[in-house]
Order: sequence, then structure tokens, then C-alpha cells
Amino acid sequence: MSDLNQRHCVPCEGGIPALDRSQAEALLKQIDSGWELSEDGLQIARTFHFKGYYKTISFVNAVAWIANNEDHHPDMEVGYSRCVVRYTTHAIKGLSDNDFICAAKIDALVS
Repeated sequence: MSDLNQRHCVPCEGGIPALDRSQAEALLKQIDSGWELSEDGLQIARTFHFKGYYKTISFVNAVAWIANNEDHHPDMEVGYSRCVVRYTTHAIKGLSDNDFICAAKIDALVS
């Protein structure tokens, strides 16, 4: 089991390299298999499905709480019964540990 969901994000203002594909793939193995690495290796995404709008929005609000608490914010695409969550670290134009930490925290919501 991964310890990612026990860690906290570290502020990233740039100046560090983004994770390379092999580093991202190693971290991807520590989160739910529903997360996918983009073809260019710059983001991870997962689609969550719910039974109805209220449950979807409840999930969105819980993700927003995590994002605010960790000061690391995903892009979300919200529909009636689904939510796509995408993480990348904009300051470094790629992936950082923070993206995987937050993904693991979201996984804990739905497990």
C-alpha cells in the first residue's frame, strides 16, 4: 500500500524539473489503476462515475477541500453523473509528487 495519501504537498513555484516518464510510471503504480498517464507524460487523469448529480457534486466538493488543504488544485470536468479529474503541476509544466499525493487522497475518498 502506498504512503502517498499520508504525505502533504510541498509548494512548487518552479525551478525544479518535472518528473520524467519512468518516475511518473513508478508513482502511477502506487495509486488506483483508474488513473492514466497522458501520452505526453505531462498529466494524470481519472474519470469517476456516480449515481446522480448530488453525489457527483458532493465528490467535487470533497476534492475541492483536498485541493484547498494541500494548496494543489486539479482541473475538473463535471457532468451529471461523472467527474474527470486531471492533475499536472503548472509551475513546472509537467508532473510532480504533488499530483500523485493528491490523486492518492482522492482515491481514499472513493475506496
